[in-house]
Amino acid sequence: MNHSLHQSLADFRYRLRQFLHFSEQAAQKFDLSPRQHQLLLQVAGVPDDTLPTIAYVAERLGIRHNSAAELTDRCVEEDLVERTQDAEDKRRVLLRVTPRGRRILHQLSGYHARELNELGPALVASLKRLSELESQQRDGIESK
Repeated sequence: MNHSLHQSLADFRYRLRQFLHFSEQAAQKFDLSPRQHQLLLQVAGVPDDTLPTIAYVAERLGIRHNSAAELTDRCVEEDLVERTQDAEDKRRVLLRVTPRGRRILHQLSGYHARELNELGPALVASLKRLSELESQQRDGIESK
């Protein structure tokens, strides 16, 4: 069972890495770092009940607050995002994607959607195998 699990995990990691590699290269074609692309995506895709703050971006990117602030500074300098003061809490700074950032993000999102259409089925199959193995392993443990 462990060998099958390891094979499935290795395959899933490979498929995921293929997509991440594609994403990194796509961002670089627009002279963006992969993190700049991710910041744009997180700010543009913020849920309706959430404010697009630097703290939010830091959480979503898995980076420290000061790293997110530095990344935001670079994005502001490149006219990808802008900072605005929150009308309800003047201490809070909100982020918004600029028109230039939206144009770039729109193109990148199209590339990513097409790539996921190609890589998606293999990624989903890999996840399904992992789920089945986990279920079999759980059933085996419960029957003992």
